[in-house]
Amino acid sequence: MLITTAPRGTKDLLPSESYKWQYIEGEFKKVCACFNYKETRVPTFEHTELFERGVGDTTDVVEKQMYTFLDKGGRSVTLRPEGTASVVRSFLQNSLYAEAMPAKMYYNIPCFRYEKSQKGRLREFHQFGVEVFGAKEPTIDAEVISLALTFLDRVGLKDLTVHVNSIGCKECRKAYNERLREYFRPHLDELCETCRGRFERNPLRILDCKSEICQSIGKDAPVLLDYICDDCREHFEKFKTCLDNMGIEYTIDSGIVRGLDYYSKTVFEIISGDFTVCGGGRYDGLVEELGGQATPGIGFGLGIERLLLRLEETGAVIPLPEPLDLYIAPLGDKASVYAQKLIYNLRRDGIKAETDHTGRGLRAQMKYADKLGCRYTLVLGDNETDTGHASVKNMENGEQTEIELDKLSEFFAKV
Repeated sequence: MLITTAPRGTKDLLPSESYKWQYIEGEFKKVCACFNYKETRVPTFEHTELFERGVGDTTDVVEKQMYTFLDKGGRSVTLRPEGTASVVRSFLQNSLYAEAMPAKMYYNIPCFRYEKSQKGRLREFHQFGVEVFGAKEPTIDAEVISLALTFLDRVGLKDLTVHVNSIGCKECRKAYNERLREYFRPHLDELCETCRGRFERNPLRILDCKSEICQSIGKDAPVLLDYICDDCREHFEKFKTCLDNMGIEYTIDSGIVRGLDYYSKTVFEIISGDFTVCGGGRYDGLVEELGGQATPGIGFGLGIERLLLRLEETGAVIPLPEPLDLYIAPLGDKASVYAQKLIYNLRRDGIKAETDHTGRGLRAQMKYADKLGCRYTLVLGDNETDTGHASVKNMENGEQTEIELDKLSEFFAKV
């Protein structure tokens, strides 16, 4: 009987599936390099205050989903629910603002949110993301979207629609929040308990509520895009012009507000089928909110589990890993010891090789080599170890080649 099972909302990544992750991680890294984004790595947990201030204390993430606990020193810490706040903290703590701007970074991280497990959503999930600091022009808004689209196209996800919106700046939203309160006030008693608490503090968050009742009440609410200031509207128009010039098709979606409080001006989502595979936007006030000088920022997050699920649904082909180059089948103790020397030298030369460690007979070893998909096999007995010569068999066409054992690496460098 199993002592325990994996916690709900978590998932094992098995060897039979890991090559898919390795492939898309490699492609994301290549695309980011083309766009001049450098990798950053941040801690898995942070002081809780970082997310309360950065993400927003009226968001679902902070109010309902964070894994927060006291450490042994009595300090409140939280497992990272998203990447942006941590990267901003790192940007400030390590004085990256003193370097050449813009600072363009990407990451590949696990995140943690306590929410209902469902299709493509886990409590421990993994996320690609990019963040850019110090670029105020709308050209960078278009660039981060183009980066995401380039990556998604490269891994084979073609059925994509780009949805964009502007949620204005802090000043825009003051007037808009008053209009929202006027709209929701007659329905205040019908809203869920969480949204009743948001009514005075941040009514915009009501529009992001997952409650069907709140969604129904909010479907005819005033549209934020109608209330943005001249500066925000000019930014949005220039941003759309950039997308037009790049040939990126998009839909203006006034319903996008995103679930985190730090967003301002441009917000966007990239959708495939019924999946939002990527979402992000500007957060021009976040660096200042967390104690730095006013610095514009923009980024996105892209869920890896959801991407892989959508790739599978659409029939996208992820390349299989390259097969092993050679399986050495030793016969007897002497050959088994000798095989270890050969295998060690081959692997040091970058050749993918395997041998037996279980005492199998020759027939069982050949079956095992076939399951592994080895390109070549070599049977090693006393005669081969004594003479230093052996026969290498091509498993695809059956062709055999006599070779000196100390020249195996040279042989595989040519085939």
